[in-house]
Amino acid sequence: MPKADINKAGWEQSEFPILCETCLGPNPFIRMSKQEFGRSCGTCARPFTVFRWNPGSGARYKTTVICQTCAKVKNVCQTCLLDLEYGLPTQVRDTALAIQNEAPTSDINREYYAQNMENKMEDGNQSLMQVGTRATSAGKEMLKQLARTNPYYKRNRPHICSFFVKGECNRGDECPFRHEKPVENALSQQNIQDRYHGNNDPVARKILANHSEAQGLKPPEDENVTSLFLSSLPASATELSIRTDVINSLPQIPSSQLRSVVHVAKSRCAFINFKDRYSAERAAEAWANGLDMDSERVHVKWGRSKGPSKSATPTAGPSAVPAPA
Repeated sequence: MPKADINKAGWEQSEFPILCETCLGPNPFIRMSKQEFGRSCGTCARPFTVFRWNPGSGARYKTTVICQTCAKVKNVCQTCLLDLEYGLPTQVRDTALAIQNEAPTSDINREYYAQNMENKMEDGNQSLMQVGTRATSAGKEMLKQLARTNPYYKRNRPHICSFFVKGECNRGDECPFRHEKPVENALSQQNIQDRYHGNNDPVARKILANHSEAQGLKPPEDENVTSLFLSSLPASATELSIRTDVINSLPQIPSSQLRSVVHVAKSRCAFINFKDRYSAERAAEAWANGLDMDSERVHVKWGRSKGPSKSATPTAGPSAVPAPA
């Protein structure tokens, strides 16, 4: 329905927010306030309808931080920005399903992109995550193992009292905030943009790292090891097909970071060599449950270290020699 004011064209009006079960709270009867064009979206910067409510007793008031268009594009909650189906950060889901993030992050293009996505979803009114995804069996299995099926209401607790941290709070038990000492770590440094776009999300990094270690892909202590070993390759696999499958399964890693692919057809194995350790670790996290090639599951292991170098001067590039574990 067109707006009366042409300057408000593209602004969002809605009757109810898109929320996960945790943010909505355990109480089936809640009072929710609604404010049209109450704030700008945290991702596309367009004004949208803001909802505010209290999930339950002992919880803090929660509010929506992104518009419904951005929430539908990524299939996430408007408040916590977690996936509505699996309850996981978008970086974990996109890594497992090999989804390429197409949303722009610049101020110039993000509003234009949001308007185009809104026009595409007008007919079906469904998330674009359901269309065109390269979901493999290994990725689906990984998400099933990591999925949070039960609500976690502890996430709705009040924030820490800043006056208590300074030692100046005199309200005692009547204080609506928590009287705890804050923990300073990477998990406390989060922002909306990284959570939504799945870039350098500390929560997602921790989940993926713990899962890869549980699957036997703990990164070796030698930082020079930047190679992964693939075994049980399909008989029809070639160096080109392996390279293609590797690049397609790692959309968040630039193809330029792949140094080389060494295929040993006789042993049906391959060595995937990356240019840096960061890319190798991200690949190991994405392939924690294996890599699917031609409907066959390929096993993944870290390469072996070359060992201590006899030369006092370090050489440029990785010094790892991948070998079957």
